[in-house]
Amino acid sequence: MKRVALLTSGGDAPGMNAAIRAIVRNGLDKGREVFGIRHGFAGLLAENLVPLRARDVSGIIQRGGTVLGSARCPEFKTEEGQRKALRVLRQNDIEGLIVIGGNGSQTGAQALSQKDFPVVGVASTIDNDLWGSEITIGVDTALNIALEAIDRLKVTASSHQRAFLVEVMGRECGYLALMAGIAGEPRPSSSPRWRRTRKLWPRSCGRLTIGVRRTP
Repeated sequence: MKRVALLTSGGDAPGMNAAIRAIVRNGLDKGREVFGIRHGFAGLLAENLVPLRARDVSGIIQRGGTVLGSARCPEFKTEEGQRKALRVLRQNDIEGLIVIGGNGSQTGAQALSQKDFPVVGVASTIDNDLWGSEITIGVDTALNIALEAIDRLKVTASSHQRAFLVEVMGRECGYLALMAGIAGEPRPSSSPRWRRTRKLWPRSCGRLTIGVRRTP
């Protein structure tokens, strides 16, 4: 395998650029040609491929987002869109594809893999909701940002004897909510996976101020 391509798709996550840099430099070290696909699967269908060299990924490791860009692509969800993607890859002599992204992106990667095209998926989502991954790219940064916000809110809550509701991302996965609840000590915590506890919320909300330091 001498020519490979990579793309980032779906929502951006902290660490995507570090993954891009590692893939490009490792590929070049192994003697492969590495191509970046701009704007995710939409860029793949538009044949927006650019060769990547070591200098192209220099100085990006500390940057947020993704230097390759990302975009939603409803067309790729169709059978025709997937066949078009395969034609573009084969016309450009690409022998393997690396997909950096979350649930939707890896669903697209699986669709190409099922059509006998070599694909590698790199789990990258702050939701941490990909099966088989202990922790995905971006989730640690997202958790630490949530904890910073909670720490600041606790100071204001204590000063004004108020309670705050903190909502974090995660879609159908409660990892961020659970970990922020454990580390940040807000009370109580809930997530989409705990649907049966919704009836308890009115009673729980009455106890939100428990533990809040009250000024004299």
